[in-house]
Formats: sequence, C-alpha cells, structure tokens
Amino acid sequence: MTHYDVAIVGAGIAGASLAAEIAPHCSVLLLEAEAQPGYHATGRSAAFWSETYGGPLIQPLTTASGPFLESPPKAFHDGSFLHPRGCLIIADENGHEALAGIERTFGGGPVKLNRQGRAALQCAIPGLRRAWDAGLAEPDCRDIDVAALHNAYLRAARRSEARLAAGARLTGAERRGGAWHLEWRDGTARASILVNAAGAWADEVAAMAGVRQVGLQPYRRTMIQLRVDPPAPSALPLVMDARERFYFKPEAGGRLWLSPHDETPCPPCDSAPEEMDVARAIESLANVVDWRIEAVERKWAGLRTFAPDRLPVYGFADPGFFWFAGQGGFGIQTAPAAAKLGASLLLRTPPEAMVAGIDPAPYAAQRFMN
Repeated sequence: MTHYDVAIVGAGIAGASLAAEIAPHCSVLLLEAEAQPGYHATGRSAAFWSETYGGPLIQPLTTASGPFLESPPKAFHDGSFLHPRGCLIIADENGHEALAGIERTFGGGPVKLNRQGRAALQCAIPGLRRAWDAGLAEPDCRDIDVAALHNAYLRAARRSEARLAAGARLTGAERRGGAWHLEWRDGTARASILVNAAGAWADEVAAMAGVRQVGLQPYRRTMIQLRVDPPAPSALPLVMDARERFYFKPEAGGRLWLSPHDETPCPPCDSAPEEMDVARAIESLANVVDWRIEAVERKWAGLRTFAPDRLPVYGFADPGFFWFAGQGGFGIQTAPAAAKLGASLLLRTPPEAMVAGIDPAPYAAQRFMN
C-alpha cells in the first residue's frame, strides 16, 4: 500500500489548487470521485471575479487573488485568466437601501465603486426599464477563464509529481497507527494527512472518517443561456441586482447568461435546473430590460456549498484531518489566495506575501469544534 504525505479528496478548484501549492514540498495523492475533475461546481461556474461578491470577509481573498489571476507566472500559464467585463449593481426604488448597504460595506476600502444614475445605467444597459434608477459600478470586475485556471493547477500539481486518481470515489477512511488507510473502488493508499476538499460531499467524507461534521449545506444555483433580440452587446457589463434576485452577463454570439440568483437547499448530487427557477429567471430579465427572448438554448445548475456562517472552512480540526471546503460560489475567484493560505496552514509554514496580511481566524475549522 503506497504511503503519501497528503491525500486530498476532491480535484475541483479547491483540491487542485491546494495540491499544486503543496506538491513541491511533500508527496500528494489527489482523489477525484468523477471521471473528470471539475465536473460539479467548478465546471458550472458563472465565471466572474468580483470583489463585492461574497461579502466583506471573502473580499480579502478575492482582492489578494487578483494580481495572480491577471498576470500569473509564465511557467504556470501563458497569459491572463482575467478579461475585462465590469459590473453594474442596479436597484429600483425598493432596492435603494440594499444598494446603500453595499456602498457602506465596501466604501473607503480597496474595492472601487462608483455611484451611477439613471442616465449612466441606460447608456450601459440598452433597453433598461424605467424603474431601474440607481446603481454602483465596479469597474475592476473581470471574467475568469475557469477551465484554463483549473487545468493550470492540475498541470502544476502533476509537474510536482502529485498523483491524480480519477473515478476514485472514497469508500473507506480509517485512521490507525498514525496514518489514514484509504479505500476506493480500484485502489488503496495510506496518508499521514487527509485533506477534505470534497465540496458538497465534504461532510459525508468527514463522517466516513469518523470526524465531526461542520454542517455544510449545498444549495442549487441555476444558469440559463438565452438568445435575445437585440443580441446582448459584447461590452455589456455583468449586471447584478442589489437585492440578489438575478444577475446576467453576455456570452459569445450575442447570447446571454442569466441566473435567478437562487439558493435552494439540496443534498449532494449531480444537480439539474428546475423549470420554476428557469421561469423565474426569465421573468426577472423581462422586468429589467425590454429585450425579446428568442430561445432558451441551454440550462444547467451547480452546487454552492456553505458552512452555517457562509465562510470557508480551512484548517485542522482533528489529528491529521484538514478541512478545505465550504467555499460557496467564491472558490474560483479566491483560489490563488485560498490555496496559499491553506498550504501555509497545512504545512505549518509562514504565509507567502500574497496572503501575509489575511487573518485566517475567520475561516478556521476549529470554530465548529467547540
């Protein structure tokens, strides 16, 4: 039975990024239940980087990740993972207080936000209905090339001789003799440290290992791709509702990606969209712009998994058991900083410059163990 220093359960963006960070320093086994890493949450992301998305305790991780995503080392990836988009957070009369709350939360900090009146909004969003009369522009918002980022982390892990086992759903995890004895359908291994990066399945992995669960809850998030008339302008910003009832952004060929910003509790699963959520998304768009919907071309759903306080769960909670889960919908935009922070906690080394100013205490797994 091969022994590894660290076995990571889950090869989505969380597990892949952490594996890439630690593999130069120790032997790593990366176990992925699906045939293809990133099949669930990572592969179904709306693919944007926004410093306001996720709230004030997610923002430091997002902001710290920005320079790396914008200009990664050439050995890691040739080119940027980010592409200009911009974001408009819009409000009607009933959303003015929510908009002011966002401004209070992020105003005066590192996030650039600019107040927008009706004229500016109408210029940026053709066909905007009259009720939408206030907004905040977040000019630094970017699109993320999620597939390229995930693949770059997997390549980096492999270059450092991390072993990826796909189609390897964990079926047993027992700690004895100071090591984890792991089983999956076609293999076994031992590891000194077991990392739980299993996303929506992270509490199930903890239970299998005999470790206290933290109360992670997966939520379904729906996305649809529309063909609209007039075609969505390529320069259209990401448009988000201040009251979190929808967001939309343009896609290639004048298409539009639209979400009703739903959060429906569900068990860990291969999630699929519900027709009610698709209908609600279309209704919300009709209340924002006067565009005609020609066709629903695609629809899908992904899982966003949160701890009870909606913050990530990083760190040791039991001997040899390390949590790296609960990243909600923010795991991709925070991946570089989160992985470096996680690596420093796991390896017990000083944090790198990217995360030296970030306090890990709000994310500590120990907060759920008292």
